Amino acid sequence: MSTKFNFIKTVLSLHDEMVSNGFSLVYEGEFSHNIMKMFTSMAEQNMEKSNEDRTIRRRVFHVMVECLQNMTKHSDEYDDEDRIGNGMFIVGKSEEHWNIITANKILKDRIDELKQSIDEINSLSKDELKALYKKQIRQGTLSDKGGAGLGLIDIARKTGERLDYQFLPLDDNESYFFLLKVRIRTK
Repeated sequence: MSTKFNFIKTVLSLHDEMVSNGFSLVYEGEFSHNIMKMFTSMAEQNMEKSNEDRTIRRRVFHVMVECLQNMTKHSDEYDDEDRIGNGMFIVGKSEEHWNIITANKILKDRIDELKQSIDEINSLSKDELKALYKKQIRQGTLSDKGGAGLGLIDIARKTGERLDYQFLPLDDNESYFFLLKVRIRTK
């Protein structure tokens, strides 16, 4: 069997997988400001074409921007000079949810802090999330990468859903692949 034919089979398999999971956008690589603008524009056009409710469109757009900014700022594959992070970004829709999935490299020594933060966010009620958000605004300090710790809190507030996450070890034993899945209800 030729390499060309195997490549075509791989592409068709990937396409079938995307369709079966409702993925309309999959990207892996660098995340510059221009690429982020392109994704949000494409997703917005896609939602308009499918006659998605305006409130849902705004919510999906807001969560997409937060997820992309988090990945751009906090990926451990980051170019300080160009302010570009690397990772993977997926947008899809099932019957009842929009799904936004991000994945990026994170160093092993940052996992516990991130896990603790997400677990705390997932344990809070709507009112507790609001209070934590206000507290972060008042007391939060900027990290080395310019974050104030508001992104994940804001995503949880906007969606009303748990933040699903997973850490998968990479070959070097010093870094992990951080996967974050955010669901936005459509009904």
